[in-house]
Amino acid sequence: MNIGATIKNLRKKKGIQQFELAEKSGISQTYLSQIENGNRSATIDTLEKICETLDVPLSILSYLSLELKSVNPEKREAFLKIQPAINAMVEEFFLQDLNNAST
Repeated sequence: MNIGATIKNLRKKKGIQQFELAEKSGISQTYLSQIENGNRSATIDTLEKICETLDVPLSILSYLSLELKSVNPEKREAFLKIQPAINAMVEEFFLQDLNNAST
């Protein structure tokens, strides 16, 4: 799992600057930078604050951070088949601006 890279990706997709996400999440920009770059682990409380700011559930952050090597080898083929559909739903429900999605 690479939660930091996923946070960075989500932040950029939502057009949020690092300092903004840090401030709104109640953490320092240095700490957020360390998390995003994989130099420091975040606590669950910190991840929940970041997810709240990004408007993405922690479970979705965890799913998006999942690496293929973390999936049971016997289930990887099935995972690869459903992953595009799940990613499309995540994109639609959590990453698009809902006001612009209906136009």
